[in-house]
Amino acid sequence: MSGDRVERRLAAILAADVAGYSRLMEADEEGTLAALRAIRRELGDPKIAEHRGRIVKTTGDGMLVEFQSVVDAVRCAVELQRQMVERNAAVPEGKRIEFRIGIHQGDIIVEDGDIFGDGVNLAARLEGLADPGGICVSGRVHADVAGKLDVGFEDLGEQRVKNISRPVRVFRAQFRTPTATAETRPALPLPDKPSLVVLPFQNMTGDDEQEYFADGMVEEITTAIARLPWLFVIARNSAFTYKGKPVDVKQVAQELGVRYVLEGSVRKAGNRVRITGQLIDTATGAHLWADRFDGAIDDIFDLQDRVASSVVGAIEPKLRQSEIARASRKPTESLDAYDLYLRAWRKYIAIPMRALQRQSSCCGSIGNRSVLHAGRVFGRLVSRDAAGSGVGSSV
Repeated sequence: MSGDRVERRLAAILAADVAGYSRLMEADEEGTLAALRAIRRELGDPKIAEHRGRIVKTTGDGMLVEFQSVVDAVRCAVELQRQMVERNAAVPEGKRIEFRIGIHQGDIIVEDGDIFGDGVNLAARLEGLADPGGICVSGRVHADVAGKLDVGFEDLGEQRVKNISRPVRVFRAQFRTPTATAETRPALPLPDKPSLVVLPFQNMTGDDEQEYFADGMVEEITTAIARLPWLFVIARNSAFTYKGKPVDVKQVAQELGVRYVLEGSVRKAGNRVRITGQLIDTATGAHLWADRFDGAIDDIFDLQDRVASSVVGAIEPKLRQSEIARASRKPTESLDAYDLYLRAWRKYIAIPMRALQRQSSCCGSIGNRSVLHAGRVFGRLVSRDAAGSGVGSSV
């Protein structure tokens, strides 16, 4: 063990790189390098200095920056990304330079102006999880900046990243730009029944060749959920307009007219694949369900079918519970509607109970007729309640 004393300190570390750098360089080396130099000169360096950051090192497509304050680091990252959207507004999509940013706060070792340690490695892994134009932060960063900035965060749960033995809690920053706000489509009204969109899953492998599997997984899940007759599901083509973009679920809800969003990610290692998913109520931002599925891709279609079936089986009862809870919070503005509700409830409960006292052979048919009758009465309840309140019901 060396007797030399190393210099350590607590710092916020920002790691950034250019998404699709190899593609940009292949298309136009000189133009890409000139654009990167201009961005750093006109935006990057001044913004980092403004927030008291120190550029530790730069690479062809990346940068490592140290901040004394984690709030300064996140604020700097958000302002950089917002201004990059403005700069890219007039640039053709294929030539746009978009940064991915990861931020972590931890103990670092300082040597000859460079920084080392797990904190640095973790910031780099978080950058790899970020979308182009997006920001991912660790749980520690999220805890320290919560409520201090005009930035929302989406919990991506615990993620396993390369060369880090423990799972890492990851949050995706959600922020809007003036340009994005101005271009936001008008909010669509919610349909009369519960509505959901399955957003494109993130390919966490980093291998573009695996995009087909992630996209296929989304298509299978969308098709399976669309078979539920009581649920309105947004078409795949509409959902895939959000592919590769930072997503604000509330904005998606307004633009597509949905109440629920299902999103997830796909990670592949060798012959094994892990698929995660989470169901979000866009009205409250609450996570109604989250889970992961592991399997081998010996038969891709079989795996996709099994995962799609498992997802539908898991989220259907959650959606029903959420809709029942939402309906119970809605006040009844018509006494006639409330009277019909009580009558329906009495029919729904009393008739099957009497049927149970009869011969078991007739129990099923009577129970079914009682449920059908209750359904008719509930239909009248919904119609009168909707007419009395002027609001459509999705019960």
